Amino acid sequence: MHDSGIQLDMILMIAARAITFMLVIPIHESAHGLVALWLGDDTAKRNGRISLSPFAHIDIIGLLMMLALGVGYAKPVPVDPSKFKRRRLGYAIVAIAGPISNLLAALVGYFIYVLSACIIAGGSEWTMVEGMVSETGKAAYELLGNFIHINVALALFNLIPLPPMDGFNFLRAFTPAKFDNWVFRNQRVLSGIFFALIIIGSNFMMVRVVFMIIEAYVEYGVFWLVSWIPLLFR
Repeated sequence: MHDSGIQLDMILMIAARAITFMLVIPIHESAHGLVALWLGDDTAKRNGRISLSPFAHIDIIGLLMMLALGVGYAKPVPVDPSKFKRRRLGYAIVAIAGPISNLLAALVGYFIYVLSACIIAGGSEWTMVEGMVSETGKAAYELLGNFIHINVALALFNLIPLPPMDGFNFLRAFTPAKFDNWVFRNQRVLSGIFFALIIIGSNFMMVRVVFMIIEAYVEYGVFWLVSWIPLLFR
């Protein structure tokens, strides 16, 4: 019985990750495409990548990483920096748009969670709302909690300053042109090295603990922005 309970918890966790990933990825990838469009490049739009359909963005390997590790990636959004007025700066803005969109989505998620919890349980007991609602309501709150958590995790994962992540692509705007060209020529090799490091690093407890600590601080920072809501219900 104990083993079957553990297996059920594992299945539910994987299912929650899959559902949340389907909700989160379109936000991140469409943000890249929208910002590129605003800056003059319609490549993502022509390729159907400004879409809230997860199937327009999903990469199978990235999805499997999400299910196994809790972080993953989607198909890269096609961008043509030559269409920007300032090519490198435009590319940096497009790159950072993805993580920012995830943090904004986490903020919206927290706003909905806290506001609805205060309406149901009051400003003093909103943190106990999951024990006051039906099983369906509890599942909805758990899904919303996963939505917040994975948005923050995905934002931080993408901000890692190594190729091919958004954090690195943002920093490329401020590096010498020769280095930028070298990265462009060797992007496939560098990407392979990065993902190998991610898989190896995920097996080291210290790496996972450091990431979890950073994630907890960022998540608290996002929550702090809506922490005034319970005061309205007291």
